[in-house]
Amino acid sequence: MTMGALFYPDWLIRRILREVDVIAMVGASANWIRPSYFAMKYLQEKGYRVIPVNPREAGKEIIGGTAYAKLSDIPVKVDMVDIFRRIEDVPPVVDEAIAIGAKIVWMQIGIRHDGAARKAEAAGLTVIMDRCPKIEFGRLSGELGWSGINTGVITSRRSKVIRRAGTR
Repeated sequence: MTMGALFYPDWLIRRILREVDVIAMVGASANWIRPSYFAMKYLQEKGYRVIPVNPREAGKEIIGGTAYAKLSDIPVKVDMVDIFRRIEDVPPVVDEAIAIGAKIVWMQIGIRHDGAARKAEAAGLTVIMDRCPKIEFGRLSGELGWSGINTGVITSRRSKVIRRAGTR
């Protein structure tokens, strides 16, 4: 059973992107041509601490961060779990996100698991599915508009809403 069409208001996405500091990226890749690599690098450049989670890369470095085998191995508090995994891998990742006390579970573009989302929401987590935080940050900050992409956000000023503390 699916939960219906997905809709996330811009205010919710902005709030998440403004309040999150530490992101655990499950499925982060050390391969520079993978989408997770681009997303991780971009989010780091925007001031987020992105911690790679990938059992095959555990103990190694991915874009300056030590990779961990699982969420429970991360020694710091994680605000958001960004899932770059197949749909069938989502439920155990959501269980781990709940167990470590994450506030948000974000499933990347093409990833939607209604059952796992219901479980996370019942545990008090905010869930975003079938979206990319890199793309949403760019869209809401006006960066994509400079590329000629219709963002749906009409303004003549650069966004200060997502500007994070400690970033330029």
